[in-house]
Amino acid sequence: MCLAGEELNEQQQNDFSAGLKKVESYFQSEFHQLKQELKHAYSPLDPDADTRTIEEFRDEKAADRLAILFEQILDRANYERVSREEIELAFDRTSLFSLKLHVDLNEFEEALLFTRGASSRREEITQLFGLWRRQVEFVNYDRVVLYLRLKDSIDPESTLGGCQPGSTMIKLFQNVPGADVEMLFPNTRVGMRTWDKILIGVPALVSGGIVMTTKLGTTLLLLGSLVGFWLGTSSEPVELNKTTVLALLAGLGALGGYLWKQYSSFRSRKARFSQALTESLYFKLLDNNAGVIFRLLDEAEDSECNESLLAYYFLLAAGDSLSAVELDKTIERWFEQRWQSTLDFEVDDALKKLLRLGLAQRTDDKWVAITE
Repeated sequence: MCLAGEELNEQQQNDFSAGLKKVESYFQSEFHQLKQELKHAYSPLDPDADTRTIEEFRDEKAADRLAILFEQILDRANYERVSREEIELAFDRTSLFSLKLHVDLNEFEEALLFTRGASSRREEITQLFGLWRRQVEFVNYDRVVLYLRLKDSIDPESTLGGCQPGSTMIKLFQNVPGADVEMLFPNTRVGMRTWDKILIGVPALVSGGIVMTTKLGTTLLLLGSLVGFWLGTSSEPVELNKTTVLALLAGLGALGGYLWKQYSSFRSRKARFSQALTESLYFKLLDNNAGVIFRLLDEAEDSECNESLLAYYFLLAAGDSLSAVELDKTIERWFEQRWQSTLDFEVDDALKKLLRLGLAQRTDDKWVAITE
């Protein structure tokens, strides 16, 4: 993108290519070291590992060190951490998937959420069997990283019962609505919304009334007479012959069939909700555990290189010294006018990297590129 323009003459292009090699070499070496540290810290916590941990070499502080290193990598890959309060606020928002989801964060030793690329979107949602449509505006995240440290003791009856105690789960997702971040957690429970309960409850009450008046009338009268006689409130005995017993069994059978039908309807609707959740996650999940670490390391390395190269390129193109503010505006204007992309360039961080690499120097508040 830089060399596609005509801002640099031939000598400056050669200087830029030399600077590019220096930048890439430096960050390749730095991130290789970071990768080794992260692998060492994550090895005893990886639930997918096919090796065993030797007790005498177990690192008791691996989990704490992993969390610190991982958050540093995420910051360098331009992810932002979502606070616990913001996560719980997102849980309270209305889901776009017509689901009511429940997540208990207390089941985790540590639960962290990081996002990148927030944008405002609008989507049309249908309700009442497609008879009513409404527009919903929401925040959508291009990338979401979920970092979950499990407790050393997990309740086998919980939804986390099949997870490895004490392990750390890391997941990377794409295209996630801010109101639906709870669907990313492994202990998500699918529930019924008020409207769904009405759709099931009202027909159940109506059909229940019909069953009570048409099929259970005789049975209820017979049961009432039996109970009254046994309790002493009625002196008239009830004769239990073949006809009354059959009527009683038929009524109880009708009641049992009605209750089973309503239960099956509830289970069927809940299964459809779970299927919708599973299908959505299938297309949103990008990577798991160690794969997330390696992917984020690569993204962070690219980000550091790109920031350094952009700052170096425009210092070279200026042909004179620039202030940090001038450089920042020049780069952001270039992205907006040339590539129709709006961004907030971290100029201070980029200049610090160039200073560390010996590719720029500062005089008062002005910066100039250094060439070999």
